[in-house]
Amino acid sequence: MKVLVIGSGGREHAICWKLAQSPNVDKIFCATGNGGIELEHKCSNVNITKIDDLMDFVLKKNIGLTVVGPEIPLTDGIVDKFKSKGLSIFGPSLKASMLEGSKIYSKNFMKKYGIKTAEYEIFDNVNKALKYIENCSYPVVVKADGLAAGKGVSICQNYSEAKVALEDFMIKDVFKGAGKNVIIEEFLQGVEASILTITDGNTIIPFISSKDHKQIYDGGIGPNTGGMGAIAPNPYCSEEVLKDFKENIMNPTLRGIRQEKLDYTGIIFFGIMITKKGVYLLEYNVRMGDPETQAVLPLMKSDFIDLIQAALSGKLLDFNLEWKKGACCCVVAASKGYPVKYDSGFEIKGINSESNIFTAGVKKEDGIFKTCGGRVLSAYGIGDNLNGAIECAYKNLKKISFDGMYFRKDIGK
Repeated sequence: MKVLVIGSGGREHAICWKLAQSPNVDKIFCATGNGGIELEHKCSNVNITKIDDLMDFVLKKNIGLTVVGPEIPLTDGIVDKFKSKGLSIFGPSLKASMLEGSKIYSKNFMKKYGIKTAEYEIFDNVNKALKYIENCSYPVVVKADGLAAGKGVSICQNYSEAKVALEDFMIKDVFKGAGKNVIIEEFLQGVEASILTITDGNTIIPFISSKDHKQIYDGGIGPNTGGMGAIAPNPYCSEEVLKDFKENIMNPTLRGIRQEKLDYTGIIFFGIMITKKGVYLLEYNVRMGDPETQAVLPLMKSDFIDLIQAALSGKLLDFNLEWKKGACCCVVAASKGYPVKYDSGFEIKGINSESNIFTAGVKKEDGIFKTCGGRVLSAYGIGDNLNGAIECAYKNLKKISFDGMYFRKDIGK
């Protein structure tokens, strides 16, 4: 089978890497991919971005399956368009993608189906929002309704911080429309976890848990990023926590999908908060997380393409998803100044097909790898336990260098 993977980040590199291990996959195209993906066996990049052009490419190359990495093509309706042409594609429909595309839609969905989540209020008027925060208990969380590249959440410790967030989102429009409507919700105290799952619309299977590290600086301080590293499994996800998650979040979500008649064959990412009062749902993503994917897929023992095909054929109930023992850690190396202003175009040394690296903001010019993004790459390591995985990941990262290379030193610690 020939496969098309859509996306260009570290997540897509990890997906391509895992799919390429299957004996049932002959060739993988990645649109648009990045400079490091072509190091992988069977993988090539294609510079195509428009949905109609991607469909033409799939037909021309006789590609048997398309896997969508990022959220924007999904919320642009790529799955509906592919299916209208009879093309096999893995991902939720446009309507189902609203679970990530609109936080207001997803919060109302959670409320309707009895899924435990933080108390919240919705605002489309900045003056009403500013009035509301005068009497809030702090801290509070301000969330942009739409897609904001993982940066549309602000934890505000007092009125002044909340006022700045609301003005940035609703007046200055820093997220280009995504923050015109906002949610203000209670702050939940606890430990975050990420749980990826796969569904065929009737069955849902959880992956091993993981933990993202969002803030830019050690100790979990500073502004949010797209993610500076991840570990799997999450040590805070005990059997009790996972039981609570399945019974009160995962299974009710599937019931809601069925009752709303959402066409959902794909990944559901659950961002949860583990508190003293139980497990709460923070958000849905309708695709694999980045960088969680880079920590989870190296531990997947099963054939990823077989798993996807089981979902597409409605046979997940019969699939035995297996995982390797041990743990995985991935550490993101970013450009100096990220997530605000940073320079690109620096030569990257140490990347090769054996380096245990997933590339993201990397381009290849005249045979030289260069930086071309904020999050440049991630190094991953597998160990018998979490400490071993962390040590291995940082050891692999030491083999890489570029001017201005920045990474957190406390991932998983």
